[in-house]
Amino acid sequence: MSLASAVVDPVAGPEVLVGLAAGRVRAAEPDTASPDGWRVNPEAKEAILAAFADRTTTTWNVGPLVFRDRAALPPIDPGPDRRIVPGGTAIRHGAYLAPGVVVMPPSYVNVGAWVGAGTMVDSHVLVGSCAQIGERVHLAAGVTIGGVLEPAGARPVIVEDDVFVGAGSQLLEGVLVGRGAVIGAGVTLTGTSRLFDLVRRRELVGTREQPLVVPPGCIVVPGSRPAPGPWAAARGLSIATALIVKDRDPGTDARVALEGALR
Repeated sequence: MSLASAVVDPVAGPEVLVGLAAGRVRAAEPDTASPDGWRVNPEAKEAILAAFADRTTTTWNVGPLVFRDRAALPPIDPGPDRRIVPGGTAIRHGAYLAPGVVVMPPSYVNVGAWVGAGTMVDSHVLVGSCAQIGERVHLAAGVTIGGVLEPAGARPVIVEDDVFVGAGSQLLEGVLVGRGAVIGAGVTLTGTSRLFDLVRRRELVGTREQPLVVPPGCIVVPGSRPAPGPWAAARGLSIATALIVKDRDPGTDARVALEGALR
């Protein structure tokens, strides 16, 4: 039995949640008038928080398995134009998957997330609440995209079109990854991370009010820097950090390209 036949259709619920599930409403959307190119929709996040506040639960029977969760947030059938491979994946009501999305098992897409057309969500990937994932993105195995629900006006994690996120990477706390960037395997970026740009010799620093923005088209890999102070220096201690080592080029495109057959 395929996953698509093993989940229930979205139940009638608050209008905003229905709009999120259909892709008509987004927790954040592109806005050229905004400094970072995105505008947050607090009303959408408030509707999700209200759904969590409703403690009513219900049970769904799927073959021999039994699930129990908030009645307002059942698993959904994403439709025939999306490929959900059997094996333990769940997509919650209020999440949207555009046509052509592929989700490998086991993965989880939480309420309020938006995943663009042609994106590959690989095995053991978490797409958190309200995360915005662009078109033709590849989230490699074990990637964690953090959820950002509170405060309602906070920017969620955003991954723009044509980004590659390497295996085991974590994008958290409202970080924004610009179009075409490549995040190497094992990179962790939070909204307040320091990102050292070796190409342009600068430091990019995020704050709680203005989370980190990874520039479009750059290649980010794990790195380290010396820990401050003579005690740390005497012991050769260092702190993990992320480095921009180059800009994307045709050679990079070839290495991160996903075979069409896998989609």
